[in-house]
Amino acid sequence: MPYPYNIDTINKRAIDDPKGFAKECEAIYDRKVMEAAAAISERSNLSRVVFLSGPSGSGKTTTAMKICDAIKNLGIFAHTISMDMYFLSNNREEAPRTADGEHDLESPYCLDLELLNEHYTKLDQGKEVEIPYFCFNIQDRDPLRSKPLKLANDEIVVFEGIHALNDMLADEHPNAFKLYISARSDIEENHNVCFKRTWTRLLRRVVRDELFRGMGASRTLKMWANVREGEKKYISPFKYKADLLFDSSMAYEVPIMKQLAYEAISKVPDGTERLDELRSLLPALKAFEEIDSSVVPPESILREFIGGGKYS
Repeated sequence: MPYPYNIDTINKRAIDDPKGFAKECEAIYDRKVMEAAAAISERSNLSRVVFLSGPSGSGKTTTAMKICDAIKNLGIFAHTISMDMYFLSNNREEAPRTADGEHDLESPYCLDLELLNEHYTKLDQGKEVEIPYFCFNIQDRDPLRSKPLKLANDEIVVFEGIHALNDMLADEHPNAFKLYISARSDIEENHNVCFKRTWTRLLRRVVRDELFRGMGASRTLKMWANVREGEKKYISPFKYKADLLFDSSMAYEVPIMKQLAYEAISKVPDGTERLDELRSLLPALKAFEEIDSSVVPPESILREFIGGGKYS
């Protein structure tokens, strides 16, 4: 279990030396990236395919790209592919459903599992495949934007997605390196949790959805219950099959996110479903000092949620 952060230490560093605090947190994250890259490199002779899984808001996309950059520095060229590209067309009649009959967007059956397994096998064998492109605007694949991929002997590919470690995929490819990423550290005050790790991911989702996905905090919260249920059902049960567990939280991120999240949450109208749950974050946020986002480097995982990043 990751070591929890301490709110008093966080606030002291936020006041005394925010730039140094940010630099220190980013250096810790980068060391974890290098450790993951080294472990993947050591196993690259067994498989050219890497599975990177984690729940919503864990920073899979940026971390996958940062790991690939680190792997390249070890002499192995690495590609990243989002498993979202393997979504099936949004056929309402055939779509998986939740217990209350809603479209279950968290289900692995939203993915083309057969095609994914086929591509994993062919890529590992050095054969060429056509990576699909799923266009979310039309909820269907765009064949004109698919791309061919064939791995050379000194190349690997990292598939990142919430279902990457699911038995239906990972068990078919036992030699693939498996990585699970999530914000795994709570924040404590006097040895009591004052900011839960799941709140860190919700905070990231609220800020990102507000800034870049045209979704207010009320809609994010409405989806959050199904997201969490999907995690418990489809993602968390497989995390201990990973070769490496990666903590994507950083000690300085709540002070960075504080004002952006506070503004988004405060705009949620009264009567919104599950509003009390979302507003329970506000007193917790008030306990943190703020840090200006200008101290966040462009290659940081936090840029995946607040924008202005190197990776996209």
